[in-house]
Amino acid sequence: MNNVTIIGLGSMGATLAGLLLKKGYQVTVWNRSIAKAEPLIKDGAIFATSVATAISASEVSIICVSDYEASTHILNTQEVKQALSGRVLIQLSTGSPQQARDHELWAQENQVNYLDGAIAASPLQMGNSEATIFTSGSLKAYQQSEHILKCLAGNVPYLGEQVSAASSTDLAFLSYLFGSYLGFFHAARILESDGLRVDDFGALIAQVSQVVGEVIKYESQVIQTETYDNPQSSINMCMTTVELFMVQAQEANINNEFPVFAQQLFKRVLEAGFGNEELGALIKVLR
Repeated sequence: MNNVTIIGLGSMGATLAGLLLKKGYQVTVWNRSIAKAEPLIKDGAIFATSVATAISASEVSIICVSDYEASTHILNTQEVKQALSGRVLIQLSTGSPQQARDHELWAQENQVNYLDGAIAASPLQMGNSEATIFTSGSLKAYQQSEHILKCLAGNVPYLGEQVSAASSTDLAFLSYLFGSYLGFFHAARILESDGLRVDDFGALIAQVSQVVGEVIKYESQVIQTETYDNPQSSINMCMTTVELFMVQAQEANINNEFPVFAQQLFKRVLEAGFGNEELGALIKVLR
């Protein structure tokens, strides 16, 4: 179990291979061009001339390419399917929950122990304690590869045998992240309009991130339990803040697309009669 195969040597795949080499694993790699493999070969990696040969070299293979379509094109040949039979395949390419289900079905048809994964980190963060890889699918595959995955990321939660769980959790995380990005970029315009430093505010956000996390945790519990009464922050209270965004944008003559989006959504919640409920009640409109 000290042998690992990496299929795909883009920036992330090459990083994964490099980390495993540093941890003492025998790493076999495959990529369409040998040029990307040359630095790894110098560090001890073995370059396979075919995907099937690469997979045959290890009990555990990790594929990390651009998307599931590219992955299917690489894996769905008779030679590769025969090589994978009875072995562990970890999918770390980008894909949707339905694509994860489709790949699991393909894996089952070909007697492959399949683990779906989603990396929530950049190549530069990999190997650190804060790097995360969400995983789901075959418990046997997870147990066989856990020691490998924990060389790549400090946080590798196994989300259960529902194979789509890793992809859905990753997309949920990215939705939260991108929503935060949009709010932050509007925040930057508020600060710039008053001659304040954006980087100072970024440092402040880093300092209070734990508090923000607790707020999100609270709202998640509200939604899960459907307990919107006795609000800590009601829709009505939050609407006051949204209206203030609009006022400031008009006064400072800055872009107001983010406040307009929020205002329209909150108006729908108020029109539905949820004004006196907890902020999490906004999800009722999204449903």
